[in-house]
Amino acid sequence: MKKMGIKEYLFIIPTLILLGVFSLGPVIQSLSYTFFDYRLNDQQKAGLYLSERFNTELFNETLLYVSLFLEEDLDNVSDEDDKTDIKDTLHTLDTFSDTYGEKKGVIKISDDERVDIVKLHEETSILVQKLISKYELTNEENLPALVEDFQNSIIPSNFIGLKGYMKAFTDGRIGIALWNTTLFTAVSVALELALGLGLALILNKAIFGQGLIRTTSLIPWAIPTAVAALMWGYLYDGTSGVVANFFENIGLIEDSRDLLLTSGGAMFSTILADVWKTTPYMALLLLAGLQNIPKSSYEAAAIDGASKIQTFFNVTLPLLKPAILVALLFRTLDAFRVFDLIFVLTGGGPGGSTETLSIYAYKVMFGQTNFGYGSVIVMLMFVCVALIAILFVRVLGADLMEKK
Repeated sequence: MKKMGIKEYLFIIPTLILLGVFSLGPVIQSLSYTFFDYRLNDQQKAGLYLSERFNTELFNETLLYVSLFLEEDLDNVSDEDDKTDIKDTLHTLDTFSDTYGEKKGVIKISDDERVDIVKLHEETSILVQKLISKYELTNEENLPALVEDFQNSIIPSNFIGLKGYMKAFTDGRIGIALWNTTLFTAVSVALELALGLGLALILNKAIFGQGLIRTTSLIPWAIPTAVAALMWGYLYDGTSGVVANFFENIGLIEDSRDLLLTSGGAMFSTILADVWKTTPYMALLLLAGLQNIPKSSYEAAAIDGASKIQTFFNVTLPLLKPAILVALLFRTLDAFRVFDLIFVLTGGGPGGSTETLSIYAYKVMFGQTNFGYGSVIVMLMFVCVALIAILFVRVLGADLMEKK
């Protein structure tokens, strides 16, 4: 085979750029978040700060309100010395407003500027405490908290290095989520492989109405996952759900409400819904592999006197191995990243019994707006998915890129 030269590589550069932007870009960004305590609900951690920063918008807003409140309470102060202190403070606040009023966003400041801001916070805090102790101020409840924002405007570095990963390895909730994810993936994919293979063998037969049967069998897979989850939610409803009451009548469960209100029932329910929806997808992938098996192989087996069972295990399965690898790999990776089905059906409950890694990551990132630790969970999922892909290729031993 001729090796690729510079001209050949020039043709694939656009593809590599697209892969870098749309595939590696999000991964690199998520990886960078893991090294920071990045929280959108905390003004001091709402960015990636390797070194100390200064929040000019918070500082200017604090200057405005502190000035307004002190001016408003100036008439409530009777002592002339105290009035003088207030006026001096107001003058100092105006000076800072002239300095930082036009600046926007989070900026760097010098050591001298930092000392001046800390001094402003300390002196203003002492004045406010003195005024509150001597007078009844109109805004005495809000003023001390506002003054603290002078100090809060100085944003410390939120770089934490590998502490997020250390926290993840001691987080019991991640262990439970990983177990739930593994259990859901293993059971659902195993059932889908067995049922999908059987369905693929049926669809591969030349029978009457073959096109209609193939089209009908793909309907569950064509339904959007969120819609399918809502549908199964109604079927599992403990009071009026057909499936829940059917399982109770045949003795599979003691109470129809157990399907969604108990840990075992909820996991069983999510697996059943996933198997119903994605078995046709598995069958479609395997059907493509079955149709690539040459008929001459079956004719040779028949001449040798092989039974149908012997033909299946000695001809069909070995030749179907590449298709099985693709089907298992795609479905395992997809099941390991499951989100929408469980999120709509159980929300990860009851009591976290169906909470997968993706559900947990979503709750941390968007429920708590903790993008730093949420990204750690996402990167752990990325590692798990990569290991699964390597494991399947190694164990099944099928090199799909090899030309024979």
